[in-house]
Amino acid sequence: MDRQEELFAFLKEEGVSSDLLAQVRQFRAAYPSGEEWEYRIANPASFYYGKDVWEKALAVLLAGENLLLSGPKATGKNVLAENLSALFGRPSWDISFHINMDASFLIGTDTFDGQKVIFRPGPVSLAAENGGFAVLDEINMAKNEALAVLHATLDFRRVIDMPGYKKIAVHPATRFIGTMNYGYAGTRDLNEALCSRFAVLSMPLIREEDLTKLISRRFSDIRPEFALQFARLFYDLQKKAEHGDISERALDLRGLLDAIALVHTGLQTGQALEMCVTNKTFDAYERRLVSDVIAARLPQDLRSAEVFQL
Repeated sequence: MDRQEELFAFLKEEGVSSDLLAQVRQFRAAYPSGEEWEYRIANPASFYYGKDVWEKALAVLLAGENLLLSGPKATGKNVLAENLSALFGRPSWDISFHINMDASFLIGTDTFDGQKVIFRPGPVSLAAENGGFAVLDEINMAKNEALAVLHATLDFRRVIDMPGYKKIAVHPATRFIGTMNYGYAGTRDLNEALCSRFAVLSMPLIREEDLTKLISRRFSDIRPEFALQFARLFYDLQKKAEHGDISERALDLRGLLDAIALVHTGLQTGQALEMCVTNKTFDAYERRLVSDVIAARLPQDLRSAEVFQL
């Protein structure tokens, strides 16, 4: 079974609407992916857990709308975006926004090929022409002037007009998925015109039960009791961050999974969690607090043979 079929099976197992999944298969049949861009179809390492979120996201994309995933750190925005690209079988272009990004990067610009000046298309143009999923990561990091060029692309006109070159009609399979965090340095509110072009999905924190399943699926040989303890450690840190005792730096789901991988490789639990979780904070007092939370939940000297069924 290939990864995309594994994803369909996973969603069926999670109870996601069979009608929505059938519509996704119809979409894939109507818009088969070409071999040219097959390498851009995502092959997700992890699946997103959350039945309600999945059903909302699928309904938005099947309706031909653009989707904005909004939420705090560690809610799985990028994991879901990657999963959606894989499920729909579409090539994806990931566009990480920053304050200095301009319209020419998104749409394209002139370049010299050694003989003549040619137009080099940007990721938005490529996704638009080829029926791709364009993931606009941290969209609220960009300047409004850069995003203004997307207005005609994202609304009912679905065109990109490049003066001096051509007008691109956006492929009917193309979708735009934005992600955003609030409160990070360099972020700003989206302007009203751009925000109106998205259906906004507020991403919840993953449930403890789902996080335990995610860990068990990612590390198939982990002992069930330790999958549960690692999941509960994440929520111990989340409560500390929610109460303002520590910053969100230590609330790092990627870091937690990386730490488990290091334990699997051979490090002790304390060493792995120190490198991948504790040391993400740079204040000595905060590091002590994080270390105390970890020590209260897990022994620091566990080895791979104790955590995994090797």
